[in-house]
Amino acid sequence: MSYLLHIDSSSLGEASVSRQVAQSFLEGWDGEVVHRDLAAAAVPHISAAGVTARDTDPTRYTDEQAAAAALQDTLIEELLGAGAYLFTVPMYNLTLPSAFKAWLDQILVFGRTIGGSSPVAGRPAAVISARGGSYAPGAPRHGFDYVVPVLDALLGHEDMLGMDVTTVIPELTMAPHAPALAALLPKHEASMTDAHDRARALAATISGRTAAAA
Repeated sequence: MSYLLHIDSSSLGEASVSRQVAQSFLEGWDGEVVHRDLAAAAVPHISAAGVTARDTDPTRYTDEQAAAAALQDTLIEELLGAGAYLFTVPMYNLTLPSAFKAWLDQILVFGRTIGGSSPVAGRPAAVISARGGSYAPGAPRHGFDYVVPVLDALLGHEDMLGMDVTTVIPELTMAPHAPALAALLPKHEASMTDAHDRARALAATISGRTAAAA
């Protein structure tokens, strides 16, 4: 069985709810894990050198293009070598952490990982995305979630990476800390219990699936 690629992007370290739920997934994972922590070791934002290197003959690279291409190669080879994926992507200001977007911009390369049939199409991916409030149907801010729809498109759409994406959403994480949300604490606690349970079950399902495919 090939490895699980685990990408963390929360800035909060051990205090991160997304990371805590991901830990429940990892406890249920049976296999090798390759971990990249984008908060501890940030991937640089895509540069002009990185973009132009994609359409330049390597024999004509500048030093900057060579370095940018080497980084992209490393990240893409790490992506392609995995049989399954675990992404912790909390909501920051209604959307993705910039650290995760920077990683995506490095690995989304037309003709190599996207466009046509992606080499990672169909591989299972678990996304853990905590958020301080609720953006579910019926909530006052329903429709303001620009994390899950974006990831569904970039990770899951057939014209992009085409992964088989399942998202786990621990919500109302500000309820224990914000007096105005105190009445929502029971809903937060129920959401946390459900998220940890779903993460463990998802790990077992994906672990079994990748083992069977090996």
